[in-house]
Amino acid sequence: MDIIALMDRIGEAETAALFGLVTGIVFGVSAQRSRFCLRAATIEFARRTLGPSVSVWLLTFSTALVWVQAAVLLGYIQPSDARMMAVTGSWSGAIIGGLMFGAGMVLARGCSGRLLVLAASGNLRSIVSGLIFAVVAQMSLKGWLAPLRDDLALLWTTSGGRNVDLRAALGLPEWAGLALGLAIAVLALVLARRNRIGAARLVFASGVGFAVALGWGLTSALARVAFEPVTITSATFTGPSANTLMFFLERDPILDFDVGLVPGVVIGAFLAAVLFREFKFQGFDGAASMRRAMIGAVLMGFGGMLAGGCAIGAGVTGGSLFVATALVALFFMWVGAMVTDYVVDQKGYICRPSSQAATTP
Repeated sequence: MDIIALMDRIGEAETAALFGLVTGIVFGVSAQRSRFCLRAATIEFARRTLGPSVSVWLLTFSTALVWVQAAVLLGYIQPSDARMMAVTGSWSGAIIGGLMFGAGMVLARGCSGRLLVLAASGNLRSIVSGLIFAVVAQMSLKGWLAPLRDDLALLWTTSGGRNVDLRAALGLPEWAGLALGLAIAVLALVLARRNRIGAARLVFASGVGFAVALGWGLTSALARVAFEPVTITSATFTGPSANTLMFFLERDPILDFDVGLVPGVVIGAFLAAVLFREFKFQGFDGAASMRRAMIGAVLMGFGGMLAGGCAIGAGVTGGSLFVATALVALFFMWVGAMVTDYVVDQKGYICRPSSQAATTP
């Protein structure tokens, strides 16, 4: 691909948005067909079942890790230049935000990325939850909730004005990330065979991880030739959802990778759902279900912005580069989701789920 020629033809900002659109389409198609969902994986784990959702999540994570770390070894991606690594990280934000996001995705029955995919498949409750998520994320970024987010994030931060490369901090060799990715992939395939997951679903699960690597690669390539500074980033949905919302509300919107990413996911998931005849309208099961989803969306919007990323952004995208606070956020997302599932759904101490099973996406 001649990126310079493309930039000369349509412009740098438009090229970045196009790269986001392509990354989003790959992600949307793959996530819809693989039924990739961190919430479902955490619930299986919480209930002591290493089922298909755990297998899919591990394969997605390992695929991203293998592709990204291979690109790092070959010099195509420089982790130090990535947005997540180039800014001060927040340990307190990762812990508190991760717990909030994990709890929210159980209540909303899907993380922010999953809500996008379900919304594109006709799920009306996901559209409502997704809009609330985007509004709260924007409020946490630049609105009324921003001071509270800043206060919590500044409680405990990384030193030196940058995030921490966990691989380098542990003194591991450069090839360690690739080796770890391959090891996790083997584990994922073993679990997939045990759960009798078909080859097609495994391919699309890998496609979700590949989309993450694709985003890193495209923005890195663009940054090397662009005249204006380009943010090196990949798939994440907290900030991009807020930015996409404002893109359609502001008079002079700014195009970038994030603004192309979210519509790309919707387009990809919609096309996949229609092609495989899985598009159908679904609504809330009742007032209790609606309240639960709205509370979950609020928790995810604030928690994701505080944690520095969502289940995809921190869990897979940041994790593939060994961004320390992203991995901490991922761990506490698992903890928050497991505790919420135990308290709310398994024991029913707060409320009972709707008539549908708790593991329904």
